[in-house]
Amino acid sequence: MGFVGLFLSGAVLFLNSLMSLGKAEAKSVGIFNIFVGAIQIIIPFYLMVTSDQSNWELYNVASIFLFGLTYLYVGITILKGLDGTGLGWFCLWVAIVAVFYTITSIIHFHDVVGALTWGMWVFLWFLFFLSNALKKEINYYIGIVAFVQSWVTLTIPALLYFLGVWNTPLVSQIWIYVLVLSISYFVVSFFKLKITLKRENSGKEIQVI
Repeated sequence: MGFVGLFLSGAVLFLNSLMSLGKAEAKSVGIFNIFVGAIQIIIPFYLMVTSDQSNWELYNVASIFLFGLTYLYVGITILKGLDGTGLGWFCLWVAIVAVFYTITSIIHFHDVVGALTWGMWVFLWFLFFLSNALKKEINYYIGIVAFVQSWVTLTIPALLYFLGVWNTPLVSQIWIYVLVLSISYFVVSFFKLKITLKRENSGKEIQVI
């Protein structure tokens, strides 16, 4: 996906994370989702029409649609007060597609950073599926994951690309460590949240007794 698209996606995911954490009003965030989502539908459509129609050109353009459609769906769902079940199942479909992008990054492009990044996005879309389609109460955890990913997979890589240093060997090596540490943080946060919820549920059971 183009790095300008990554930059805009970083802003959307940052706001969405704050919404999940209860720090931003949902409807105002929904408007921004629609704004960026529309941009990431119109621009890739133009790129698709004007491209040479090669398989890898369409492959890259299609990835932008995954983000654009997600943002539009989130924005409309929020503003219209719709049930999120459809959004959740759509996010599962996107997560499955993103698995193929993860595998392709390793097998075809030999891009470890790209594979780790796509893998993290798979995880986030899957969390949206759990929250919206299966109604799991994990909004706070989603907020944590989305906040970190908004910076380490989107905003900062885009800024480094604009500075002309993103594809250098040193930055690539550093970013592998950054992504691995982020994934480790997600795992630790998950178990901490699970332990906290278990304690809260145990406390409720004692009160009932």
